Amino acid sequence: MRTRKSYRDLKSEVWDRNICAGCGACVAVCPADAICFGEEGITSCPSNIGYCKEAHDEVPCGACYAACPRKEEPGEKGLGSYQSIMTAKAAFDVPKKQSGGAVTALLVNALDEGLIDAVVTVSEDRWTLKPSSVVITSSEEIIHQAGSRYNWWVPLVAALKTAVIERKFRKIAVIGVPCVVQALHAIRTSDNDLLRPYGRSIRLVIGLFCTESFDYTELVERKLKREYQVDTWKVERLDVRKGNLEVTMKDQPSLLLPMSELETTVRQGCHSCLDLTGVCSDISAGAVGSGPGYTTLIIRNDVGRMFQESAVKNKKLVIGPQADIAAIDRLASFKVRKNRQKKEPQKTV
Repeated sequence: MRTRKSYRDLKSEVWDRNICAGCGACVAVCPADAICFGEEGITSCPSNIGYCKEAHDEVPCGACYAACPRKEEPGEKGLGSYQSIMTAKAAFDVPKKQSGGAVTALLVNALDEGLIDAVVTVSEDRWTLKPSSVVITSSEEIIHQAGSRYNWWVPLVAALKTAVIERKFRKIAVIGVPCVVQALHAIRTSDNDLLRPYGRSIRLVIGLFCTESFDYTELVERKLKREYQVDTWKVERLDVRKGNLEVTMKDQPSLLLPMSELETTVRQGCHSCLDLTGVCSDISAGAVGSGPGYTTLIIRNDVGRMFQESAVKNKKLVIGPQADIAAIDRLASFKVRKNRQKKEPQKTV
């Protein structure tokens, strides 16, 4: 009989090695609610509260281990497999959009058409810039919450349990960065009975391009507020452009911070990721490869194509100029090289 692994294996193989992605999949799927991140923003990986069905009661579980995207060594991802790559933008106004608002358009159309009944994503407190894992069920709220989140503060898909177990949604779209996409792929393809309700309830996965994620405490509390005296409630948006973090302010000039200055604010677990675009998603989306006002969309399978074509048909999404695929490929290769170098042992003289 196959032996399932428990949180103890996850702890030794992932948490103790500082390669945890912070995706929150283990938190979401634990049937005993025994895994948590403790005080928000303080710990870089989860902990167990002292109980585990598998480890203590010998009740078959292993859900946390099966859902973890970091339990195996990552392979080089590149662009992954796809059907088409295009640029697109929302056909309606999205005030807080990061680039072209295409992801918002896809989700609004899907909700309006009844293709999905809920969206699990990351929201943000506009006053503090703190993100939170949320379940959204209305088009109006999707538009209101548009925009990228560069800070990590809570496990990103913790709200998946709320959507599936508590609120019983069965047509869920999940939006997340590559580590989240990898966890969702593990959940959707797992033979663990405890993960099947989650896998069956996820209808669409949209992966967001990501080079790295910043720790909220390090970036916002220490770097922006303490070092640069930035009032978070005056920040209009954060964006990564041409090697800089651009902090756009509401009533004063923008602040440009070189990415080289922000190395200490990057989450440690991000250095283990070699995936820029979320290759296991149904649709990938990002600004790289598109001109101003457009979003790059990578349509990876028939599911993604159906959602994209529906949004175009209903005049929610407008297709733009040809995407610069080479630019996306260059950034994907750069991420692999950079993080491969960080994993190599340092030579001593």
